[in-house]
Amino acid sequence: MSPVLDTAFIAPRDREEVVRNAVWESMVAVDIDHGPPAEDISVRIGLGSAGPIRICWARATAVTLRRTERLAREDEEPAVTLGVQMAGSSVVVQNGREALLGPGDCAVYESIAPYSLLYDEGVDHRFIRFPRAALALPDGLLRDITAVPLGSDNPVARLAFSYFSQLAVTGELLQGADADAVVAPSVELLRAVLTSQHGNSTLAKGPLEATLTRRVTHYIREHLAEPDLSAARIAAAHGISVRHLYAVLSRSGISLGDWIRTRRLAECRRELAGPNGRLRTIAATGRKWGFANASHFSKIFKQTYGISPRAWCDQNHPHASA
Repeated sequence: MSPVLDTAFIAPRDREEVVRNAVWESMVAVDIDHGPPAEDISVRIGLGSAGPIRICWARATAVTLRRTERLAREDEEPAVTLGVQMAGSSVVVQNGREALLGPGDCAVYESIAPYSLLYDEGVDHRFIRFPRAALALPDGLLRDITAVPLGSDNPVARLAFSYFSQLAVTGELLQGADADAVVAPSVELLRAVLTSQHGNSTLAKGPLEATLTRRVTHYIREHLAEPDLSAARIAAAHGISVRHLYAVLSRSGISLGDWIRTRRLAECRRELAGPNGRLRTIAATGRKWGFANASHFSKIFKQTYGISPRAWCDQNHPHASA
């Protein structure tokens, strides 16, 4: 990952605004208070992503970041960020706790509650931001583990430090198929760190089973448009058998095939009614969402919504040419 922002090439009067915009657009909305005056502000930031995971490395002069109550209330996608301390020290404050981090330490904090990050000695840090839903951990566990140092006394955290500190600066792992390949292992590793740190071996396993349905349905939504989405692939992605997958979903009243089909149809219906509904053919829209057979797509669309996809498209674009 190469730097995408370096204040050495930005006029001093613009540095605070440029840094703020970069952080807000790429990671999360926070108030930023720089320690030195504008002419002495130095910030280098590298950004990347792996699927829904956002990744940032940063080196900077002293700064304080605050996620206020107002910003937390306005959050559109609740997230959990893992902070990885590379050098120096920093303090993470959230939920009435303070974590002092040294080199080799990590800590997590949630976007849905106020927090502060204090870098009085400057910043040498990695930030890995996960959708809260992807972790699928109980709310209470996440509240209990925020602003808690994850360091040398936890072997899983030591492994996570090595893994995430490298992931954040390894550009080839954040491109194409390689980026997709690291999403699931990254999520599972952070989940393992948090559950093991919680100090209850039963709890470390419990959330995985208790939230399996939620994680499976999240995975399906993320891969809904892929034609090879199957029970075998879904089960393999979660380290369970196909039989176990069906049993877990059945307990939640979910029929896998019907659940996938219903959501694919809903996406087709939404696209056909949207402003770009006529940019592709009806058949192409169906194929995009996993319906390989055009006539079959039209048939089940009409059975579900009482109108053919063509008529639905025409109804929502009455003045468009055919």
